[in-house]
Parts: sequence; C-alpha cells; structure tokens
Amino acid sequence: MGSVTGKSDFSAEEWELVLEAPPGAGLMVVMADRGGAIRESFSMAKAYAEARQQHGESELLDEVVSAKPKVDRSRHGSFEELEEHTLQQLRDAVAVLEGKATPEEVDEYRRFVLGLVERVAVAHKEGGEQVSDAERAAIDKVAAALGSSGS
Repeated sequence: MGSVTGKSDFSAEEWELVLEAPPGAGLMVVMADRGGAIRESFSMAKAYAEARQQHGESELLDEVVSAKPKVDRSRHGSFEELEEHTLQQLRDAVAVLEGKATPEEVDEYRRFVLGLVERVAVAHKEGGEQVSDAERAAIDKVAAALGSSGS
C-alpha cells in the first residue's frame, strides 16, 4: 500500500483538471449521438454514485467521485471543439496523475472514467437498444486518450 494520494497533493488547477475530465468525457459520449442530453446528466450523477460504491479502496478516487460532476456545456461551440477539449483534458489529467499518484490509482481513475462513459451511453437507450456507433466511437476515443490501463 504505502502512500495515499489525495487532493492535497495537487495544485488547484491540477485537481480541477482531474475532476472535470470524467464528466466531460461523459458529456462527449452523450453529445456524440445528439440524443437526450438532459436525462444523461442525471445518469452522470447516478453513475458517480454507483462508481463510488465500487471504488471504496482508493482515497484519491473517493475524492474524485464525491465531488459533484461539473459539466460545462457553454464553453464549446461545436461537438468537434467539445471533443478536442475533452480528449486533451483526459490526456492532461492522466499525465498529472501519473506524476503524483500510484500506478494503481492511475489505473482506477482510467477504469472509473471508462465505466462512467459506458454507463452514460447505456442510460438513454430504451427498449434494449445497443450503444450507437457514434457513442462507441466516442468511447473508443476516450479510452485512447486515457492510455492503456495495462489490461
């Protein structure tokens, strides 16, 4: 086990980045399909709550998921801008974490974000529809931005 990484190990800017990247990724996946954005923002909070139950072992992740998911829709004119910004944010967040957190914590963060975007994509599918190609492509981009999680 050894050292535990927490909010205090990061600058305000770094922490903001680590917190904003996951809901940003969720929003990007939602917008990829242009479908039911309002319902997804609720599922984002729900996905956070579910993730919290699953990730009790890491203090770092606990602090991330206990923060309210902040989604800023106003900042981006187009989906392309949103996507570009979000993927950069994810890459930067992982880079920050790799510099400060343990490899296990970085891995948990990746798994959390991927679990989150999967949940959000499935959330507005009614009648057992599959995740759309557009959403799947967005999820793949999120996964690529996060880097490989060793698996």
